[in-house]
Amino acid sequence: GSNILVSDQGFDGLVLQIAIKGILSEPPAVAGGLTRLMEPSIDETNCLQPPAPAGGSDTLHTYLVTAAAGEDWDDFVRYCVDRNLAGVECLSGIPGFVGGTPVQNVGAYGQEVSETIESVRCLDRSTGETVHLSNAECEFTYRTSLFNTSMRDRFIVLSVTYALTQGGEPKIVYKDLVDYFAENMAAERRQDASVPPKGVTLSEAREAVLEIRASKSMVIDACDPNSRSAGSFFKNPIVNKEKLAEIGKKLGISSVPHFTMDEKNVKIPAAWLIEQSGFYKGFILGNAAISTNHSLAIINRGGASAAEILALKDLIQGEVGTKFGIELRPEPLFVGFKERI
Repeated sequence: GSNILVSDQGFDGLVLQIAIKGILSEPPAVAGGLTRLMEPSIDETNCLQPPAPAGGSDTLHTYLVTAAAGEDWDDFVRYCVDRNLAGVECLSGIPGFVGGTPVQNVGAYGQEVSETIESVRCLDRSTGETVHLSNAECEFTYRTSLFNTSMRDRFIVLSVTYALTQGGEPKIVYKDLVDYFAENMAAERRQDASVPPKGVTLSEAREAVLEIRASKSMVIDACDPNSRSAGSFFKNPIVNKEKLAEIGKKLGISSVPHFTMDEKNVKIPAAWLIEQSGFYKGFILGNAAISTNHSLAIINRGGASAAEILALKDLIQGEVGTKFGIELRPEPLFVGFKERI
């Protein structure tokens, strides 16, 4: 469900790689507004088999699309965008597999999988039975679910069903995306930069996300040393508006970058807090460093040990905590360490 950091002592355990492949989708049913796919089956080649046709109509537009856990995530996003299915376009370029997305409630650029997940099909290790968990039963919150909290290690994800909207608008609310289209849209389509742009296609949104991610070295590239990272190393902290005002007062600024979560809480970019605490892009500590393209990525400069990565993590957490009274929480999963980090 997330990128990992393995202890220098290694990991004495079994690693399972889910190899089940397949994506199932159908036109909407004539009545009801949602296409409900029949229970997928598994054949001897570990491929999901398509269900019997349900019949359909092009007049309704919400599709239930089921993807096997072993499907490459970005391939799945491309599949959806190519079919004009909205709901995951801003999650383009994220490495990994479909099965990991509900575990951490994967999110980026203003979109989270919890917004579209209809259900998750799992193997319950405690009973050996296959179960279906609804969206509510998954207990999604920011970067968490029951899969990595209260029921950690109990379930193995087999497939995920997403409710996607054909012909839906891409979700252009994240500042980087809003700014991108304000700068790059043709003059006749350009909108007020203070509001989300209109008329952007899903393909344009996907390409914009990929371009922005690449500019931050947040896509895998063998030729880019800054891509040797575990992605965003820290979660963006959620604080109340009183804390937000306190930070602004401390720094003597009228506006602190943030994303509104609800009436009381906001999310502050961890990268901004890191830079305000004295760190900079390219900061080096031993063989570990902060990416020269993104302050939220800790990279391996070559030969870095897990201990060196942790040392830089601890230094960043300490400085941000001292200056702002905020604890930055890591996103990666730490494997093989004596204590949970």
